[in-house]
Amino acid sequence: MSLASVRSFFATHAPEIDVLVTEASSATVALAAEAHGVEPDQIAKTLCARVGDRVILVVMAGTARLDNRKFKDLFGSKPRMLGAEEVEALTSHPVGGVCPFGLPAPLPVYCDLSLKAFSEVVPAAGAINAAVRIPPERMAELVNAEWADLAQPPKAETPTEAGN
Repeated sequence: MSLASVRSFFATHAPEIDVLVTEASSATVALAAEAHGVEPDQIAKTLCARVGDRVILVVMAGTARLDNRKFKDLFGSKPRMLGAEEVEALTSHPVGGVCPFGLPAPLPVYCDLSLKAFSEVVPAAGAINAAVRIPPERMAELVNAEWADLAQPPKAETPTEAGN
């Protein structure tokens, strides 16, 4: 039913966007990147967190990590990630297919600034083998998301020693 709700969402709100279903699983960032031929950061992963008595979705670049301090500064509490059963009950999407589209009831959505590094991102589409290709600004617009800085800063790479 989840894939159907996402297809229905796009048919109504953005018929120009195709839901892509692959033979291969795209349930993890690495598998999704491989299945869709993109870098892992271009996968737009969706996290489901509890903030006090409400549930929110955070969509961020595939390898980005949530920064607890930034989260607490914005929401006033630490994030509490939901378990798989609760995620599916609230979103209708299985873990690995969670996305901000086709939800049974509206949830607040926050798109992390890490997504703005790309002209196109690849979020899941309600199933562990379904996704869409979409500009991040269009995704945020379609789900009435707010932009937020919630990711940890990228780790600096260690420079290699010259001549070795």
